[in-house]
Amino acid sequence: MIRVALLVGIVVMVPATASADLPPLIPRDVLFGNPDKAGVQIAPDGRHIAYLAPDDKNVLQVWVKPVGGGDAKKITSDDKRGIRQYFWAYDGQHLLYLQDQGGDENFHLYASELATGKTRDLTPFEGVRVQGVDLHHQHPDTILVALNKRNKQAFDMHRITLSTGAEKLDTENPGNIVGWTTDAEFQVRAATAINLKTGGYDLLVREQPAAQWKTIKSWTPEEQGQAIGFGRDRNILYILGNHDANTIRLSQLDLSTGQEKVLAEDRDYDVSGVFVDHEKRRPWMVAFTKARTEWKALDDSVQADLATLAQVTRGDFSITSQTTDNSQWIVAYNTDDGPASYYLYNRTTKKAEFLFVNNSKLDKLPLARMEPIRYQARDGLTIHGYLTKPVGVEPKNLPAVLLVHGGPWVRDTWGFNPLVQFLANRGYAVLQVNFRGSSGYGKQFLNAGNREWGGKMHQDLLDAKNWLVQEGIADPKKVAIMGGSYGGYATLVGLAFTPDEFACGVDIVGPSNIITLLKTIPPYWAPLKALFAKRVGDIEKDEEFLKERSPLFKADKITKPLLIGQGQNDPRVKMAESDQIVDALRQAGKPVEYVVYPDEGHGFVRPENRLHFFAITEQFLAKHLGGRAEPVGTIKGHSGQIR
Repeated sequence: MIRVALLVGIVVMVPATASADLPPLIPRDVLFGNPDKAGVQIAPDGRHIAYLAPDDKNVLQVWVKPVGGGDAKKITSDDKRGIRQYFWAYDGQHLLYLQDQGGDENFHLYASELATGKTRDLTPFEGVRVQGVDLHHQHPDTILVALNKRNKQAFDMHRITLSTGAEKLDTENPGNIVGWTTDAEFQVRAATAINLKTGGYDLLVREQPAAQWKTIKSWTPEEQGQAIGFGRDRNILYILGNHDANTIRLSQLDLSTGQEKVLAEDRDYDVSGVFVDHEKRRPWMVAFTKARTEWKALDDSVQADLATLAQVTRGDFSITSQTTDNSQWIVAYNTDDGPASYYLYNRTTKKAEFLFVNNSKLDKLPLARMEPIRYQARDGLTIHGYLTKPVGVEPKNLPAVLLVHGGPWVRDTWGFNPLVQFLANRGYAVLQVNFRGSSGYGKQFLNAGNREWGGKMHQDLLDAKNWLVQEGIADPKKVAIMGGSYGGYATLVGLAFTPDEFACGVDIVGPSNIITLLKTIPPYWAPLKALFAKRVGDIEKDEEFLKERSPLFKADKITKPLLIGQGQNDPRVKMAESDQIVDALRQAGKPVEYVVYPDEGHGFVRPENRLHFFAITEQFLAKHLGGRAEPVGTIKGHSGQIR
């Protein structure tokens, strides 16, 4: 039976340790509601800026405002989910954005006219996903879009005429290509392909659109590599890869000679970002995400810019957009204990003009700082992470939350995190760790996670909890485990495989059975099956091994309280993953709370649903850890169902 969650007026009043010294509760809507303004981008001609902001119905839309003053104008009219991905067209007349339905991730590409707000669906194909959009300033009326229209498992490149909406197939995918690269003439001339047998990557290049593809470079399943762009010279191709090195490096490959020149590398960290001058078609700077993000100039012309930007304000900066002539940049500064701030930077005058912050309600709030930490895993591997301590109390013997990132082949980074601030404000120490298998620390660290789901990756999390306890920060009996996607799986593993380690768990869209997870992946993930077999396990050969690493089959071992949140339309982790473990737990008489959102997918996008789920979460944690909780009150517009 399904019943709608009301929860109005339910309050858990269990005091946290030294709660009288904690600052006032920060309302959930400050942390999980829509921002004031976000996602700022400057127009290619530098005359306008665009940004995301809520309309009078609290739905995120794209707004445009003249540079130098004038009123903002709402350009889009999305009716429910809100826009999260948009960009300027080069024709000066349109903004483009991506949107799916209810979290199904079948994104369509839309074009909205600046003058009228009239919006057209440029990819009006049922069940078809846009995966990649390429633009070129010298071809302002043309868009290259990767679509799985012909074959749900493969993304072909399609050429769309913006003014008319005419669409035609440009380059057909043989079935294993996962990334396309265009040259200076806006022709598809390079591709990154998956080796369907090994899970490694191949770099393909062709002389012209009608020519045959040639494999010019290959990476083993233990390596990563891809093309990122051609230079002005059609024989120069820039690539990222960790061949002949432990970390991912930026290199220049001369296609005429086969010679490769390394442009940027770090011994311990992968290249995490590349800033390219699209006019001159060469990399200008690269980023390395260490404990914090660090930029390195590759061209003398930007040395002074980096030096200037480093002094503008506190925080780690990123360049979110630039004019075609690269004379103006939008620069975002992210910090750990306040809102992001946006600046318009003039490269000629070297002046940065403050625009606004993304969430003014965060200003002057008693927010917590994020501290980089490291510890040794039981086998000697160094694990990096971030610790956030509650403000106002001594960090001794506190209730704590081990917050596990998804992916798992991504990593946590320093900066403002609303969930982390939410938990810290409620009185919990929060620990985020980049366990083995996380990206960014080189291929040895990444490959140390191969076939270690529920194994050494879980041991790293147990070692993280032990570190918190040994440092005296956490009460060993009041540590929760929580996370989304892979972090949700890790939560289930924590409670099922080591039932005495954690006081409770919160699983958000986490898989419970690796076998059914791999059998129900989206069709467009089919080329990645060999890679999944390498990193997780082979469903054809390793069924017993995968069953052993799946918490569903140890559900009867769970004794601690569990809260599960799930999007009904999730294409990656199907709702059946949550349904089956909830059924198993209830049949065994085990404690579990289950909340489903019919209009969400892999995570909760609508602010009403975020507010609802985290209202339930803080009541749950307060009950089982002893932290603080804001009264639930009335949350209008959410779709949550308690099942």
